Amino acid sequence: MAGRNGRTVRDLRRANRTAVLQRLYFDGPLSRFELGPATGLSSGSVSNVVADLVADGLVEEAGSVDSDGGRPRTLLRVAPVSGHMIGVDVGETRVRVELFDLTLTELARAQRPLEQQRYEVEVIVDHIRSGIAEVLAGAGLAPERLLGVGIGVPGIVEHTPDRGAVVHGQTIGWDAVPLETLLRAGSPLPDTVPYFIDNGAKTLGQAEMWFGAGRGARNALVVLFGSGVGACLVTPEVEHGRAVEWGHLTVRVRGRRCRCGALGCLEAYAGAESLLARWREEGGRVPGGTDEETALTAMLAAAYPADGSAPDPVALAVLEETAEYLGAGLSDLINLFQPERILMGGWAGLQLGSRFLPAVHRHALSYALRHPAEKVTIELGRLGPDAVTVGAAILPLADFFARGGRRPDPDPQSPPPAWHTALRERTPR
Repeated sequence: MAGRNGRTVRDLRRANRTAVLQRLYFDGPLSRFELGPATGLSSGSVSNVVADLVADGLVEEAGSVDSDGGRPRTLLRVAPVSGHMIGVDVGETRVRVELFDLTLTELARAQRPLEQQRYEVEVIVDHIRSGIAEVLAGAGLAPERLLGVGIGVPGIVEHTPDRGAVVHGQTIGWDAVPLETLLRAGSPLPDTVPYFIDNGAKTLGQAEMWFGAGRGARNALVVLFGSGVGACLVTPEVEHGRAVEWGHLTVRVRGRRCRCGALGCLEAYAGAESLLARWREEGGRVPGGTDEETALTAMLAAAYPADGSAPDPVALAVLEETAEYLGAGLSDLINLFQPERILMGGWAGLQLGSRFLPAVHRHALSYALRHPAEKVTIELGRLGPDAVTVGAAILPLADFFARGGRRPDPDPQSPPPAWHTALRERTPR
């Protein structure tokens, strides 16, 4: 039976379960007494919902706390083993696959390096499939127990009714790749386990907003600085985050050729791939036969020698110029979106770290309008190199919350609520 606003009793129960699960997840352990004001539910509703969640194995007792003159209050928490998710990062140097429990504690991981064949579609698909099988076997977990698999990829992701997630990755040579369909063919997972595929910068942003340096911010930009650069925008209007193709903002007319094919993109100057290329072009001694991460480490060591010797002037000049390009690119984001926080993540951003960030910050403020620049803070992300996989695992977790802790309905005639409902309603403090 539907009410005046069209919501059924089933919808109301699901919303109440979602509210209790999210409060326990972000703020728990909590007592039933504390859950009332935290969720806005009556004490009777809290008791009924908690009883259902305990019966379903989603919530468990976690000790007790003294009350004011009464009996001790039982604390409740989300049961870690009541659900499992896989997060996948299709990165620039490797495919990383991680298995998590419901509280996002890592249980197993697998990594596949990307070398000459880097982004060949079948290679990536095989790496994801075999990585999923490896982490499930390593943890001894049956595939049907998964809530879902989240995957962060480079490029624009389009969700279609007939082919699922389709990836448009111009910089990696992917032209409308039906990644979800390809993964389903020969998948180690049953059809009841959903895939959630989105842009890698967006999954990085979701991780930092839920668990990292973005907690509590209403307006934030999370920047992914790796081989290329990208960003995720989070505002009250787009609280579940929106990927921004920031790396292909033009910073120099008739400038360097970007890997997307255009001239003068930010990524042609500020990505790690172009940074190393510019060092090589200027006569720098880039180590041969190494991956980008190793080469960037060598460049940093040359520019900022730990033994106090004179820095390599070429490496230092290229890094300083890169800091200015990044700062100028951030100034555009500051002027356009007026964020309260900008967070830099990605393997190259974290590797350059605190040594590089002050110069980026200085240039960003010098190029931006004064008023929005005075209100923004710029800092490194806090979740390290696994942030994209954590963010990818958040996709099935958020869908699970949106369902009130129910697993996906295998009936195709019963479409699930959109996964971003829980992301929009999340209020971690």
